[in-house]
Amino acid sequence: MTEQHRSSRRPAFLLTLLIGFILLFFGLILNVSLGSSDISFAEVIKALLYLDHTKEMLIVQEIRLPRALVAILIGASLAVAGAIMQAITRNPLANPQVFGVNAGASLVVVASTILLPQLTQQQLVYSAFLGAALGGFLVYFISTGGDVKPARLAIAGMTVHFFLSSMTQGLILFNENTTDSVLYWLVGAIENRNWKHVEVLLPWSIVGLAAAFVLSRSFTMLSMGDDIARGLGGRVEVTRFVGGLLVIVLAGSSVSVAGPIGFVGLLIPHIVRLMVGVDYRYVLPCSALFGSVLLIYADIASRYIAYPYESPIGIVTAMLGTPFFLYLAHKGGKRHE
Repeated sequence: MTEQHRSSRRPAFLLTLLIGFILLFFGLILNVSLGSSDISFAEVIKALLYLDHTKEMLIVQEIRLPRALVAILIGASLAVAGAIMQAITRNPLANPQVFGVNAGASLVVVASTILLPQLTQQQLVYSAFLGAALGGFLVYFISTGGDVKPARLAIAGMTVHFFLSSMTQGLILFNENTTDSVLYWLVGAIENRNWKHVEVLLPWSIVGLAAAFVLSRSFTMLSMGDDIARGLGGRVEVTRFVGGLLVIVLAGSSVSVAGPIGFVGLLIPHIVRLMVGVDYRYVLPCSALFGSVLLIYADIASRYIAYPYESPIGIVTAMLGTPFFLYLAHKGGKRHE
């Protein structure tokens, strides 16, 4: 990636960031204001800035704001995890959902909930990390390496996904009395998330996102191919290994809090690359920003699908991501025929 080409993309990058921050700001205000009792924008701003101990302030600060922050953190984490996976595998279909990471994390979290019910939310994060690694490695070995055709990756990923998901459902079926609350979580939900969940997510998200941004140049080289990356001085094996660890951290922590929310890591990086190009120094920050934007607005939409009841946010992302996944799979399959 030449410096001249990078400079030509900088205005588009800055404009994309500006648009993203505007969308995120208004989405945050709208997310916090809407609910079973609507709160005006003026009251939301007042509740965020002043401690007046009114009912509106308590609703905003104790219920809706932490839920919105969870959506922002998870959206950023899943989008960046998807972008990293697409770089280290050089495959447009790679993302935590298709690569078995979400299903693996879900399986181990459910098993831990059944076998070790005394585990705290913070401890469940480590179970999610273990499961995420399990799912990712299974797909990797079935695909016989990272540089595989999109259709082959999709088949391997969906096979592992359905296998691990069936095991999860079997655990739930045979432990109905202890897994009632898990069923809603398995669709991907952030309802009733509070400041404790923010505290669980925040350190892992900060560390994972910061490390991804630092390694963005290496991911750009890796996305061009192993030979080109080595020719440019890149450490291919180390970058791929560290990238895999970052995917596990970002996707695993997200699944432990909100369940397997799908397709964010597939949809956002592709849209971002259309706007800012393929340089990961631009792709990763914009993916984090627009991943947050997607989940903020998806959370709003989830409140009205079955109004007055709330629906899992995973339903909204699946409605958006499934057609896009089928389009990419069809396009990739035709390209490799």
